[in-house]
Amino acid sequence: MAGVSTQQIRNYVDAGILPPATRTPAGYRRLDDRHRRALVTYRALMPGYGAETAREVMRAVHDEDVTLALTLVNAGHAALHDQRLSLEAAGKALEVVAEQAPDASAPSRSGPLRIGEVAARLGLRTSALRVWESAGLLRPPRDRSTGYRVYGPSDVRDARMIDLLRQVRYPLPQIRPVLDGLRRTGGSEALRTVIARRQEGLAQRATAMLEGSCRLHHYLTENGSAEDR
Repeated sequence: MAGVSTQQIRNYVDAGILPPATRTPAGYRRLDDRHRRALVTYRALMPGYGAETAREVMRAVHDEDVTLALTLVNAGHAALHDQRLSLEAAGKALEVVAEQAPDASAPSRSGPLRIGEVAARLGLRTSALRVWESAGLLRPPRDRSTGYRVYGPSDVRDARMIDLLRQVRYPLPQIRPVLDGLRRTGGSEALRTVIARRQEGLAQRATAMLEGSCRLHHYLTENGSAEDR
C-alpha cells in the first residue's frame, strides 16, 4: 500500500517511526490501521520538516511524549521564520551592494588589498575566499612581482555579494549567474531572481509544514479517540 519494501516497514517499526507491532504465534509482525496512519503521517512531515525531524517527531509520539513532538514542530516553524527574516535582510543588503559602483566599495586609497586584508575587512576567513576563487566566483589578479592575489574594488564587492548569498544558504553554482549578470550589466536583475526563487522555496516549505502538522494533528486525535473507546 505504501510503495515501500517489507524491510523498510520493519525498519520503520524498529526506529519508532511506526508504533510497536504485536506478533503472531508464528512470530510475524501484526500491523493494523494505526501503522498505516503513522506511515502516512511520517511521509507527510518529511517534505516540510526533513526526514530527521519527522523521525524524531514520530518517535516522541510513540514514546507518549507529545510535548517533545510539538516542541520539535515549533522549532521547525521558528527556524523557517528566521530564514525568511534573514532572506529579507540579505535581499535588502544585496540590492545595496549590487547598486554600488565598484569604486564605492573601495577599501582604501592605497591601492588593491591582499587576501588577508579583504578577509579581515569582510569578517571572513581567507580559506573561504580561496574556495570561492576555486569555484570560479572570484577572479583576483596576481601581483606580477610578488605573485600575491590583489583585490580591487570590484573584487571586494563580489566577495561581499557571495558572502551575503551564502548567508541565505545559496549554493555556489547558483551564485555564478548573479555575479555574471552584475559584471555584465551592472544591474541586479539576476539578484532579484535569486531572492524570488528562494522566497518561493520558503513558501512551498511553509505549505508543506502546514500539511504535515495537519496530518500529525489528525494522527494524535484519532489515536486518542481510539484509546478512549
